[in-house]
Amino acid sequence: MRRRAKHQVHDNEERWLLTYSDLITLLLGLFVILYSISKVDAGKYAEISSALNGVFGAPTGVLTGAPAMLGQSVDERREIANDLEQALNPDGKQIPISVTTSERGVTVHIMEELLFASGNADLKQASLPAIDTLAGVLRRLRNDLRVEGHTDNVPISTPQFPSNWHLSVARALNVAYYLIQRHGLTQERVSVVGYSEYRPLVPNDSPANRSRNRRVDIVILTPGTGQKATPASPTADAGRVPASGGRPL
Repeated sequence: MRRRAKHQVHDNEERWLLTYSDLITLLLGLFVILYSISKVDAGKYAEISSALNGVFGAPTGVLTGAPAMLGQSVDERREIANDLEQALNPDGKQIPISVTTSERGVTVHIMEELLFASGNADLKQASLPAIDTLAGVLRRLRNDLRVEGHTDNVPISTPQFPSNWHLSVARALNVAYYLIQRHGLTQERVSVVGYSEYRPLVPNDSPANRSRNRRVDIVILTPGTGQKATPASPTADAGRVPASGGRPL
């Protein structure tokens, strides 16, 4: 009687394990990606969102409270500047405030004559309505803010302010503190810098020019620039201010 051939074991019978292991690996990778997305950095998300909006033509929502897509393009910076100008100057009256734009953001230049008495860092009561109006716009943005104090090159030496450094810092600090305390701006968004006489808009060669250099700047910083309290280049913005000192409101 002919013997039945033994059943032969084929080499590929266990290959389903390879497919199964590949599937498990892919699922693990998917979970890692999902976890990473859930922890995405807000700044990077803002940059990606802004780029996609630019490609597909989506509205930016500059003042709608949408987190982040602010200051990523020249047009968006101009939109912020226009909103500030309209808010600060609804009746067309000229006030000692001007707005300029640059790569680092939108800068609101507030002249000393509106904010402070000469050699003083206490906010004038008459300046508060303008600051309140400005705060109403800033609260709707998500950008970091830098409040910068500037003086002219005339030395000061008083018990309260031994130098222009002390005066410029005190003025910037009082404006920032008012925005935080009175209007609830998040402290993490706000930094304070004093530049003394070393970031002039124009040469300190006349009383009119020195008056223009005595100011507090509120800079609405462009997201993704890495700027917080790091001083900008001396010529980065000064060179972009028109000869008239920006658009006076």
